[in-house]
Amino acid sequence: MPAEWEPHAATWLAWPHFEGDWPGKSEPIPWVYAEVVRNLAQHERVELIVNDTSSESKARKFLDRANALSANVHFHRWRTNRVWMRDSGCIFLMGQKPGFARSDSGEPAMSLSKGRLSPHKALDGEVLALKFRFNAWAKYSNWRHDEKVGSLMAKGARTREIRPLSGERRIVLEGGSIDVNGCGTLLTTEECLLSNVQERNPGMTRVQYEKAFADYLGAPNVIWLGRGIFGDDTHGHVDDLTRFVAADTLVTMVEPGAKDVNHSPLRANLRRLQAARDQNGKPLTIVEIPMPGPVVFEGRRLPASYANFYIANGAVLAPVFNDPNDRIALNTLAQLFPKHSVVPIYSGDLIWGLGTMHCMTQQQPALV
Repeated sequence: MPAEWEPHAATWLAWPHFEGDWPGKSEPIPWVYAEVVRNLAQHERVELIVNDTSSESKARKFLDRANALSANVHFHRWRTNRVWMRDSGCIFLMGQKPGFARSDSGEPAMSLSKGRLSPHKALDGEVLALKFRFNAWAKYSNWRHDEKVGSLMAKGARTREIRPLSGERRIVLEGGSIDVNGCGTLLTTEECLLSNVQERNPGMTRVQYEKAFADYLGAPNVIWLGRGIFGDDTHGHVDDLTRFVAADTLVTMVEPGAKDVNHSPLRANLRRLQAARDQNGKPLTIVEIPMPGPVVFEGRRLPASYANFYIANGAVLAPVFNDPNDRIALNTLAQLFPKHSVVPIYSGDLIWGLGTMHCMTQQQPALV
């Protein structure tokens, strides 16, 4: 699985339509999406999923009014339940010589265990699509269309679909539950994958997950964090906590307020990161970003986090919340991505749907 900052052919999005994700606050959401599409289309192709002809017509009108409609926006008429493509969509991979992961320099870093990809004879440079099962985070009932969208993406991208197994059972996994450096190291959380709350794969062990990450994602080195942030309905997705920004560098959220509910779990995660090593046994560079102040709507604390940014070809789309810490987050990302434009996207309304930039996007790597 390539790192997110590696070249993209496209970004996949789904146009918002399910008002239940933003009850009482859905009106501004299409304008947020239009802003995201406008900025992405300046740098790469946007593959935009709409439910039907009527939905496409509405989306085109919003995009046109927001100066976001261009030849770089391609439409696909496929039914979806919700729009969180990071989790329901397939995960695109670059095929490599069987048995090896990349090092920082692009050379083979280490042998992997005999995996599921070997029988498929993945070609070096071939784009593949991993289609994990999706069951709406083992929480919601509306997921039947979303379970099919990953296969539709694979066909639309003209890639070969692979359905990961653990033993004889298909694996449930969301893209937001993992983050990779593209060289053999993967981040995830115990709360999401090993808890019996919102349990994705009952009975699947830490060792079995690690084997799957090595076999299917080329990531035999797994860094396990503990708990996610408060208010996260996914029960611990790592893309609200800690993200790789280079092969040897990551950003992680911290909460300075000792009385805040996120203070202790984020401090515990920081300690784990300080003790962690990369695929070559080296310590990682850790950059801390403070959490925004609590974002509360209708009495509910929402999972607002600066870690939910998205790295496109020439831009980093960063969620902001009209908070004093917005500037710290933006300045930090600008220093980490000097060749990218860091684009703030106001997400105070979007986060009522419990996700922002990273949750709504899925990258398709470019053949280089």
